[in-house]
Amino acid sequence: MFLLWGTRMSLKKAIILVVFILGFVAFFVLRGDRYLTLDTIKANRDFLLNYTHHHSEAMLFGALILYTVSTALSLPVATVLSLAVGFLFGRWVGTAVIVFSATLGATFAFLAARYIFSEAVQRRMGPHGRKIIEGFHKNDFNYLLFLRLVPLFPFWLVNLVPAFTPIKVRTYVAATATGIIPGSFVFANLGQSLASIDSLKHLLSFETLGAFLLLGLFALVPIILKKARTRVHP
Repeated sequence: MFLLWGTRMSLKKAIILVVFILGFVAFFVLRGDRYLTLDTIKANRDFLLNYTHHHSEAMLFGALILYTVSTALSLPVATVLSLAVGFLFGRWVGTAVIVFSATLGATFAFLAARYIFSEAVQRRMGPHGRKIIEGFHKNDFNYLLFLRLVPLFPFWLVNLVPAFTPIKVRTYVAATATGIIPGSFVFANLGQSLASIDSLKHLLSFETLGAFLLLGLFALVPIILKKARTRVHP
């Protein structure tokens, strides 16, 4: 694999890619998917609460690290971790932990994807793809904000796709942090009643999903108005 790159810079890309892959594989090899489950957390509810009460700073730091790493590696544990964070730290501190960690982890994934794959993807992108990217870039904050607010696509996918556009890092961070606040608060708030949650399926009500959709549509209003003005005054 390393011979395919051949340069020192490409070797760095290969090393970073291998680190991400090994981290993802290690999670399942070490049975992380078995331990980070709703049932496991509920079974150890009293112990976790007691330990957090006596070691609040260590638990807070551990939660920040675990959530950031899991997001960067695109591990399928975001919902469980969000509920656990809300359960352990409450809705307000929990929301802050989720927003900070998820934004940081998403940014790591975004930067890694841009560094490793962006040039190759852009070289292979046809005229239609370039046109889509150009349209996205003109209103990148609003489009990304919409994707963050409305859970139409997996969080990990929305982390990576913008890496192949010219979006600035600060725009990516701002749209991500802003867009995940409502969902983070909902899950942190649900986490406070963790004992009554039996399944992750259908965790969000239709009303909640509808509210997210309305927020997402609100994020697109500036784009719609801009296009309307363009048609009226070409």
